[in-house]
Amino acid sequence: MTDGDMQKGPLSGLVVADFSRVLAGPYCTMLLADLGADVIKVESPEGDDTRRWVPPTDDRGVGTYYLSVNRNKRSIALDFDDPDDNAVARALAARADVFIHNFRPGGLRRFGLDYDAVRAVNPGVVYCSISGFGSAGGASLPGYDLLVQGVSGLMSLTGAPDGSPYRAGVAVFDVMAGLHSTIGILAALRHRDRNGQGQHVEINLLSTALSALVNQTSAYVAGGVVPTRMGNAHLSLYPYEPMPTGDGDLIIAAGNDRQFRKLVEALGVPELADDEQFATVAARNNNRVDLRPLLEKRLATASAQEWFRTLSGVGVPCAPINDVRGGVELADELGLQPVVEVGGVNTIRHPIRLSETPARYDLAPPAIGEHSGEIREWITSEGATR
Repeated sequence: MTDGDMQKGPLSGLVVADFSRVLAGPYCTMLLADLGADVIKVESPEGDDTRRWVPPTDDRGVGTYYLSVNRNKRSIALDFDDPDDNAVARALAARADVFIHNFRPGGLRRFGLDYDAVRAVNPGVVYCSISGFGSAGGASLPGYDLLVQGVSGLMSLTGAPDGSPYRAGVAVFDVMAGLHSTIGILAALRHRDRNGQGQHVEINLLSTALSALVNQTSAYVAGGVVPTRMGNAHLSLYPYEPMPTGDGDLIIAAGNDRQFRKLVEALGVPELADDEQFATVAARNNNRVDLRPLLEKRLATASAQEWFRTLSGVGVPCAPINDVRGGVELADELGLQPVVEVGGVNTIRHPIRLSETPARYDLAPPAIGEHSGEIREWITSEGATR
């Protein structure tokens, strides 16, 4: 890389052919684009589905869902059934360092854009496929995040113990699959740097979900325990949940004996830290029914904000429950500068901070096919091979 490339980001010079849509793939490619990659978003003439997922919209009427994961990309609109457009798609695949899609397994074969076809003309390609349930027995199943939240077990863990299962408030496994795709692509690029060999990176939402459930799946596979809904309670820690105060809930997270001692000292009941029923993590967990009313009695004597100031001041992990606006405003107050404007569009800052090659914020999320002309010209002028 030249000095100029490094100023554009650590992935400057990489061409990413992004044939994905909705969330997992576009989130991955936005992260790559922020770090300098040239991401070419390939859309049908109708555009990415999320362009029509409204409300809400910004003040121009553009869906905020689409805006959340598509900055720093160029867009070309292609109809794969059209011979000319299909030739452009295949020429782009032949030139790309990275090819990513979330069509169903085998869905791109008839267009000559499957892994074997692309690898034949581009042996060094890092080809990333994202699916719902893998390319074997689950190849024909639709890969929507909500379905995976259901079948993976997450929804069985979310909600009140005596209530209905709930989904998470965001498409958590789509986002995590996007992160896993990013990791897989970067690992494969590192491998290619060493020996010039490309490879196929496969990500599926169900495997992502089972990995992301960490201690909950481990409880079953290693301990034979099937976890159940516990509301906001933690399977192995107490107190580690929202607790009522004099005027609302405050999250208290005492993750070890030292933090619990600080908590009860601040609450004015220091003797609880030495009570054999509550002195250890295991004891508190086993006796949470007896401990809870003792803590609630003290917490009821002041407001959530008063306890937040008191407890955080002595090192007890705690937090109020904000809405999304409160979360963004808190990040701003803490100097994290969470909002960045890109071409007149407010977006959330890239989460990774690099001291020498920071993320870029150059291109607003593109209109459908906004850069079709320049991309076609680039493919023609550069030839059909990398």
